[in-house]
Amino acid sequence: MRKIIVGAFVSMDGVMQAPGGPTEDPTRGFEFGGWVTPYFDQEFGEEVDRIFSEKCDLLLGRKTYEIFAAHWPYYGDTAPDGGIARLFKEIRKYVVSRSGDVDTSWQGSVLLRNIDDVKRLREEDGPNLVTQGSTELVHALLADDLVDAMSIFTVPVILGGGKKLFADGSVPRSYKLTRSRVSSTGLMIAHYERDGDIRIGDTALNEPSAAEDARQERMKREG
Repeated sequence: MRKIIVGAFVSMDGVMQAPGGPTEDPTRGFEFGGWVTPYFDQEFGEEVDRIFSEKCDLLLGRKTYEIFAAHWPYYGDTAPDGGIARLFKEIRKYVVSRSGDVDTSWQGSVLLRNIDDVKRLREEDGPNLVTQGSTELVHALLADDLVDAMSIFTVPVILGGGKKLFADGSVPRSYKLTRSRVSSTGLMIAHYERDGDIRIGDTALNEPSAAEDARQERMKREG
């Protein structure tokens, strides 16, 4: 079975829209495209390379696939990030599109029509599946409990709105931190593996106070 690994660049308030540039995804009036690029540094590059150091395929939503397909095939091998361009050319690109209205002429591209197709792909033997961007797809993967690991690059900015990494409806799940790093630009990089069910505790007094009893009653009325 393959693992599905979510790779995400997020702001402190959870936004992951258009990290690379102003024209990447200006939908819904988003004005801050390119908010990650000022934070590129050596540590950032090393951690991105680490994500793709093991054999993998890409798993993308339609919109992110179209962004990649219009960029990476035309990126020179000798330019910065040329290694990523070569890797993306060589590996399989799975694009999930319910409508099927997507041009899959980019070498090595395969169309998936729904989350059931993703489930079947995950059950097969093969390299891990790494997402980039693809907020709607990531929400669906989390809602179906299909995410095995996450690599989250948190940038020290608050964007105030935009497409976010997490949405209501995810299956509750614990993750354990397996590696972390802080870059010279203040970017926090954390890698997580799934770790079973949610664990809970209780800090309540053994005998609740009269104030606590009253508070709980008020919450029941307000709820």
